[in-house]
Amino acid sequence: MEVQEERLRYHEVIDGKLKIRIDTRADLLKSKYGVYGHATVELCHWSKSALSGGPSCYKYKFYGAPVGGSHRCVEFGPMGMTCSNRCVYCWRPTDSFDTLSPREEEVMDPEELLNGVMAERRRLLSGYFGHPEGRKRVKEALEPTHFAISLSGVPTLYPKLAGLIKLIRSMPNTRSIFVVTNGEHPEAVEKLAAENALPTQLYLSCNAPNKQLFNKINVPVMKGEGAWEAWLKTLDMLPRLNTRTVVRITLIKGWNTEPEHIPEFAELMRRGSPHFIEVKSYMHLGHSIYRLSRDNMLSHDEVKEWAMKLLKEVGDMYEYMDEDVNSRIVVLQNRKRRVDRWIEKPASSP
Repeated sequence: MEVQEERLRYHEVIDGKLKIRIDTRADLLKSKYGVYGHATVELCHWSKSALSGGPSCYKYKFYGAPVGGSHRCVEFGPMGMTCSNRCVYCWRPTDSFDTLSPREEEVMDPEELLNGVMAERRRLLSGYFGHPEGRKRVKEALEPTHFAISLSGVPTLYPKLAGLIKLIRSMPNTRSIFVVTNGEHPEAVEKLAAENALPTQLYLSCNAPNKQLFNKINVPVMKGEGAWEAWLKTLDMLPRLNTRTVVRITLIKGWNTEPEHIPEFAELMRRGSPHFIEVKSYMHLGHSIYRLSRDNMLSHDEVKEWAMKLLKEVGDMYEYMDEDVNSRIVVLQNRKRRVDRWIEKPASSP
């Protein structure tokens, strides 16, 4: 499907290239995003915390990424404001994204995109030079070790993703690259594998154990036959991908947490056999507050109780690995396809 200007709410086409509209860009800037062309970048809560000398995110605790701390992470989306879902729990700045599958000639090349993202990130970092601890850490942040390709919109809609990952991989300080996919574009993951461009760790979002709940929670643009089947195709690819894989289950109380859902989730986990399963609560943040209530969040104890039931259901295939109370998340590790949890083990870790 080509870019169709009449369907673009948040984008426009200028000289044949896709860009986020000026008014949308202004709204994103107010929300402390950086915007360049059709790409977005942000300093997340944990990056800001690490810049000020505080703790890093759970990915650092679980996997040692970003190496050096969360201030050395670049979180960005190559196709900002573009997604094939309208997830009820999405915290992004708008209630709906544009739906498009641009051709290669309609998007920026990886070099231009990355240069623009890094320039916007430098702008976002500029205010931290005045902080006593931040002055040191912002210099480290300007030499990032980790790239999280997961921000606004789904990155697998960027047709030059393989080239972008290879470019990031070639940078001297890069130690890890994480990519998050909603699973509805398996052909993009197949392309990454075929072009030796898989990230260090591939995340597959999992919010539903069956087609009915999948359509209710993800609200995919691809109606009827297609979206759930595409997601299952991506799930089935995980065991043969030559990279670390994670299935992240987002729990929404009253939607996908009932006891009868656990065996269905367990069957999916056995089928995909990811190296890690992250079980996480929905968080009542951003624009999700207009669709869900605080009551839809789980406490950390509730998340752990659910995760332990899932662990029991999958049998001896997985084991408990770690948890983070602040983020309300528990991670399970595959015993049959074990990989070292550490991308680089932090000095303070046991």
